[in-house]
Formats: sequence, structure tokens, C-alpha cells
Amino acid sequence: MKTITIFGSSLPHEGSSAYAEARGLGRLLAEGGFAVCNGGYGGLMEASARGAREADGHTIGVTCVLWASRANPWIVEEIRTHSFLERLTTLIERGDAYLVLPGGTGTLAELALVWEMMNKSALAKTVGGRKPLLVMSPYWQPVIECLRQEGQLNSRSTWRAPAMEIVTLVTTVDEAVEYLRKQL
Repeated sequence: MKTITIFGSSLPHEGSSAYAEARGLGRLLAEGGFAVCNGGYGGLMEASARGAREADGHTIGVTCVLWASRANPWIVEEIRTHSFLERLTTLIERGDAYLVLPGGTGTLAELALVWEMMNKSALAKTVGGRKPLLVMSPYWQPVIECLRQEGQLNSRSTWRAPAMEIVTLVTTVDEAVEYLRKQL
């Protein structure tokens, strides 16, 4: 069974559109035969795990002893790590693909780390190579566009930022799941 690691905010609660979208995503992934892995706590992590469990899917939550909270009730398999960095690398190692939902600095750190590991081929050495990295647009579009400018730093260069080829922007969870079904 392929595992999709989902990164996203811990803030949205049931009743919000972001929570409903992540819950729908979890359901679609489980129905597609994917396991859902995430940080295991609340917000979009809880929502995606809840959707997956409601569709009888497998869920993995990667939590950390630094925080007193335990995994949300929708997590079947909790992996408890000892540091923030170990948590991030475990989330990355578990994924056959990655989907970045809206979030804050923690989600940005997750996006940056998995993206850079693929960009510098570090992921190939640790877990087998480049994997699909889907990023929700329009939320993360400004970040992607900002980084796209790196290739313009030297106006005389024909070099382009190869890191941009790693990220796939998607606008809906349906689009994301369809892409993952085709790729995996």
C-alpha cells in the first residue's frame, strides 16, 4: 500500500472549509487504496486522518515527545519521535508522495525540507529518489513564485531553477488524488 504524507495546519477545526476539504481528501485517498500519514495532531492532520478512517483507510501519525499531546483519535498507527527534526524526517521517509495543504511555519518547514531533499538528491540516498510533491494553490503559489525568481538573479545566465520542476501545483483535492493515482 502506497502512503501519502500530508502536511498542513493544526489550526482549522471541524466546521471550517479547510477542515472539510482535508477530511474529503483523506476519504478520497483511502478509497483510492492509499494510506494517510501526517503529523498526527489536530487541524488538517486530524481532518485528513478522520476522512481516511471513515473510509476504512489506514492512518499513520508521527508525533513528538516535545509536545504533551498524543495522536488524534483517527490515527491507527502512532510513531512517537524524540525531536522535531526526527519527526520531519520520519514523515518524509514514510511517504511515497507528499501533499502540502495550507499551513504556517511548521508546514513551510516541512515543504522546504522535502523539497530540498529532492532538489539535492538527499532523498534518493535515504528513501529511494524523487517522489510526487503536490502543493495546494493558490495558497502556496506566492512562495513558489518567490523561489522561481532565483533563476533571475544573474541576468546573463541561462540557468533555470531545477527545483521548480519538483513541485506540482494543484487547486483541488480531487485533482491531487487523480494525479497521485496516475503517478503511483
